[in-house]
Amino acid sequence: MTSSISRRDLIRSGAAGGLGIAILGSIEAIAGPAAAQAAQTGLKAVGYGPVVADPAGLLALPRGFSYKIVAQAGKTLLESGEPTPSDADGTGFFKGNGRDGFVLVNNHEIDGTEPYGVPTLPGLTYDPGAHGGTTNIEVDRHGNRVREYVSVAGTHNNCAGGITPWDTWLTCEETEQRAGGAFQKDHGYVFEVDPFDHEANQNPVPLKFLGRFSHEAVAVDPHTSAIYETEDAGGPNGLYFRWTPPRHFRGRKGELRKLALSDGGDTAGTLEAMSCFKGSKHIADLSEATQPGTQYKVKWVEVPDRDAKTVSVRKQFTDDQVTRSRKLEGAWWSEGGAYFVASFARHDDGSVNEHDGQVWFYDPRSETVTLKTIFGVNPDPEQDTDYDGPDNITVSPYGGIILAEDGEGVSHLIGVTKKGNAYPMARNELNDSEFTGPTFSADGKILFANIQTPGYVLAITGPWGKPGDGGKH
Repeated sequence: MTSSISRRDLIRSGAAGGLGIAILGSIEAIAGPAAAQAAQTGLKAVGYGPVVADPAGLLALPRGFSYKIVAQAGKTLLESGEPTPSDADGTGFFKGNGRDGFVLVNNHEIDGTEPYGVPTLPGLTYDPGAHGGTTNIEVDRHGNRVREYVSVAGTHNNCAGGITPWDTWLTCEETEQRAGGAFQKDHGYVFEVDPFDHEANQNPVPLKFLGRFSHEAVAVDPHTSAIYETEDAGGPNGLYFRWTPPRHFRGRKGELRKLALSDGGDTAGTLEAMSCFKGSKHIADLSEATQPGTQYKVKWVEVPDRDAKTVSVRKQFTDDQVTRSRKLEGAWWSEGGAYFVASFARHDDGSVNEHDGQVWFYDPRSETVTLKTIFGVNPDPEQDTDYDGPDNITVSPYGGIILAEDGEGVSHLIGVTKKGNAYPMARNELNDSEFTGPTFSADGKILFANIQTPGYVLAITGPWGKPGDGGKH
């Protein structure tokens, strides 16, 4: 996500060329990027075919697909009368029981410099000095916006998050901001948002037991209610966390809030950081892995001070205790485990090897992480067929994954098929702003996604089906 250490703000280094894209495991084959496949004659299209230029100059899509604008920062209006806030980011889709419509919970990654903040409405505001938060967008089954309103306000730099098995949204603050100046409270927490119950969002409560650090995204185990968290931070690089709930905790609406407000709630459950091993060898940095299928055994190390009262959580460990990664980003629970993304790595940020993106899969049953996807260093980010900087992730109901690109140059939604072929699902024709928040509707008919700047929430429809894998005609 866009932040002080965004991929777009850094000077690129390292050799041209790279590893291309490869996927193993449930996505079963190793293959190169779509450009390499397209250059071979006699092959079917990868994905849904090439994207077609948009006469409106906003979103290029494969032939037969179309989009509509659901919300636009500064243009559409909230129910309270203010304009839709800037910087749409992580987004969750929710279908209510017995309801005709659906709800998107939309993060706003606002640090205070953006033109349109989340209104600090009475009863919904954590800290009146902060201007991030979430809005709920009710849409009909065609993706048309019905209404939009503030669900949480007064939070800071709400980046990504994750959907819980009990149908709420966990919104993550990507910051370690302390109280002081305009800020009346500490930040760097996770907050729970109910997509349907307005009263449940009154008087927002930080889930301090999940730690205070630069949160990016979360994935929740539906069987154990364990919560897995990514940290987007540098100097030193960030960590991957697991929160294990207290023994008698049961994941239901309102239970996280209840736990946070209970005696000892700030330290409820156990928060641990990931430490990886290859045999007896400790892996200090996820960038050590350069081959898809690389698998590490995972151990967990308890966090000494999860509220980071004096020292940032990631600085409470030495490099031989934990496994770090630059720019840990999107997360998604699927196939019995947690996918998570490392956006890029460079030698000058402390990484062992350079890459332009990794996708990992943590399996709680085997206590392993497996490298599923790796992007080599992009030789020319201005080329439409080159991809770098994957960020948000969602698993497609039609097979494979969809990644939101936050790299340099041309920006895409990137699909990767089960055979490992990458393809452009969409191209930003307006500017080079990142895509954020890809998520499918429950019936799979709509892919929602955002262009963060100047701030569009989009609904993509078309002839969905299993994407082409580039096989022979």
